[in-house]
Amino acid sequence: MDFVKSLAIAASGLRAQAGRMRVISENIANANSTAPNAGAEPYRRRIPTFRTELDRTLDARVVRLGPVNTDQSNFRVKHEPGHPSADANGNVQYPNVNSLIEMTDLREAQRSYEANVNVIGATRRMIKRTLDILRA
Repeated sequence: MDFVKSLAIAASGLRAQAGRMRVISENIANANSTAPNAGAEPYRRRIPTFRTELDRTLDARVVRLGPVNTDQSNFRVKHEPGHPSADANGNVQYPNVNSLIEMTDLREAQRSYEANVNVIGATRRMIKRTLDILRA
């Protein structure tokens, strides 16, 4: 594999993981939000997906952030009769976001991002050493 392919593949990984972190951050930010009015649904957790594509100019497979799906699991329900978003029974629906799971996913995305940064750094060092050898 040549250096350009290595850099392009790692860069695509950086973009994909950055997109994943944005989606996860949005989930965390909305974890305790409620619907704007009674009867409406609160924020629904979003799930990032990935897809591979063939970069024809490099003849290499790269990763891209795919469609962002919504989690169809049940909302959390709390009995809060005085809340503006409460239904007729006094129940309030909260997003189906589990902050612990989101933080774990965020940490995993950060580690993947760091791994791609390390690949780019290693590739840069190899390019520099190659140029140094050629100059000698």
